[in-house]
Amino acid sequence: MVYHKRSYVLKNFKIIFLIISVQLNAQWTSLIGDDLSNWKTVQGKAIFELNDGIISSASVLNSPNTFLITKDIYNDFILEFEAFVEEGLNSGVQFRSQIKEDHEPVPFPYVFGYQCEIDTNEFRRWTGGIYDESRSNLFLYPITYSRNSRYSFNNNQWNKFRIEAIGNSIKTFVNGIQCANLLDDKSDQGFIGLQLHSIQNENEVGKKVLWKNIRIATEKLEELVFDNQEHARIVNNIDNFLSDYEVKRGWEFLFDGKSFKGWRSAKGDSFPEKGWVIQNGHLVVESSDGSESKNGGDIVTIEKFDDFELELDFMVSKGGNSGIKYYVDTEKYKVQGSSIGLEFQILDDFNHPDAKKRVKVYELNLEKEYLVKDYVKSNRTVGSLYDLIEAKNLNEQRSKRPVKHDTWHRARVISNNGIVEHWLDNIKVLEYNRYSQVFDALVQYSKYSEYEDFGKLKSGNILIQDHGDLVKFKNIKIRRLNNEK
Repeated sequence: MVYHKRSYVLKNFKIIFLIISVQLNAQWTSLIGDDLSNWKTVQGKAIFELNDGIISSASVLNSPNTFLITKDIYNDFILEFEAFVEEGLNSGVQFRSQIKEDHEPVPFPYVFGYQCEIDTNEFRRWTGGIYDESRSNLFLYPITYSRNSRYSFNNNQWNKFRIEAIGNSIKTFVNGIQCANLLDDKSDQGFIGLQLHSIQNENEVGKKVLWKNIRIATEKLEELVFDNQEHARIVNNIDNFLSDYEVKRGWEFLFDGKSFKGWRSAKGDSFPEKGWVIQNGHLVVESSDGSESKNGGDIVTIEKFDDFELELDFMVSKGGNSGIKYYVDTEKYKVQGSSIGLEFQILDDFNHPDAKKRVKVYELNLEKEYLVKDYVKSNRTVGSLYDLIEAKNLNEQRSKRPVKHDTWHRARVISNNGIVEHWLDNIKVLEYNRYSQVFDALVQYSKYSEYEDFGKLKSGNILIQDHGDLVKFKNIKIRRLNNEK
C-alpha cells in the first residue's frame, strides 16, 4: 500500500511538472521560421541566409554595419539565442532599436538603439555589455566591474545569450552569467536586430556569424526573470531616481534636484547667495571669470562621511574646470582659495591648459651640472587625483575614454579602508592607498606637502568646486560603506 501511495504521488508530481513546463514553453515564440520572411536586411551589404534553423552571414569589405531586423516591434520581452562568431569579428544583437531616415551625417538610413555586444577580442572582452549604437556611441553598461562577467564568453564555440528588457530595467546574461544590470529610459520599444559588423581588413572577408534557437517571450515575464547576480552592479541612468534595489543597498541622494538641502558654503554655515542655481533638476555652478572660489565659492555637504561610495553626473563647459573633493575639513585647513581635500579632477582636457601644463624638473648629473627636463604634468586631467595621480584606463587595453564638453559624464569615487578608486564613465581610472608610503611620497612632492595629515582624515565633507566656469551636476548620490571588507 505504501508503495502504491508513493507511486501515485510521484506520478502526479511528474504530471504537474509536465504541465508547468508546457505552460512556460508556451510563453516562448521562435523568431526563426521556415524562411526569413519575418525579417528584413537594412543598412549594409552583407547577405543573411537560413539553413537548417541557423541564420548566417559573412563579412563584406568596406560595407557599413549590416542588420537583419524583425518586422515586428517589441516592448517588454525576454530574448534568448545562441551565437557563434568567428574569431576576429565583432557582432551584436540590437533591441528596442529603430531606423533613422535622416541622412546626416551618415549618407544612408541607419540603425540606432540598444545593442548587446558580442566581441571576440581577447583583450577587450566586451561581450554582454550594452552599447548605444549610433546614438551616443558609448557603452551604457561596459563590462568592467566583474571578472565573472568579462570571462563569460567563450571564443570558437556556441554561446548562449539572454536579454531581459522589462520597463526601464535591462539585463544581459551570457552562458548563465549576468553581464549587465542597467536602468535606462532612452527607448521603450523597437525591433530586434542581428548585426554583422563592418570590416576594413581583407583578412577578415568571408568570416561568419551564426545564430540559432532565437526565441522571445512577451507575456507573464515575471515568471521567467532571472535573479540578479551580486557581481553585476547596477548602473542607473534615470535622473533623480533610486530603484528599490539601490535603496536596499543603502544609496541616498545628496541632491534631490529641487533644493540646496544638505549643502552649505565651504566658508560659512549658509548656502552661497550667488554663483549657484538649480536648473531643470541640475545643480549648476555659474560662469564668472574662471577664478578659483571668487564668485559663489565652493559648497560642501553639511554631513561628514567616513568610508563611502559617491556617484554623480557632470557636464563641463568648453574649457571648463571644477572638481569633486572628499575628506574635506573646512576648519582644519583654512585657506584663501578653494578648500583643501583629495580631488577628483573635472576638466575639459581638450581646451583647458591644465591638461597640458608643462613642468620643468632640474636634475644634477655626474659632472655636477644641472639638467632640465620638460614634461607634461598629466595628473591634472579629468578623473585624476588632482596634482598627485594621473587617470588611466585600468580596465581595458586602451587609453582613457575622452570626455567631451557639453556632454554628460559619470564620476564615481569609492573609499573603503584606505583604498580609494576613481571611476570615469564606468571605467576605473586610478586606485591608491591613502595610508601608504607611496601616497606619502606623492604628497611630499606636491602642492599639499604643507598640510598636516593631508588625505588621512577618518571622515570629512564632500565638496563641489567653484572654479569660475560653468559646470552642471546631477544625480549626486552616496552609499555609506561602514568599513566593508
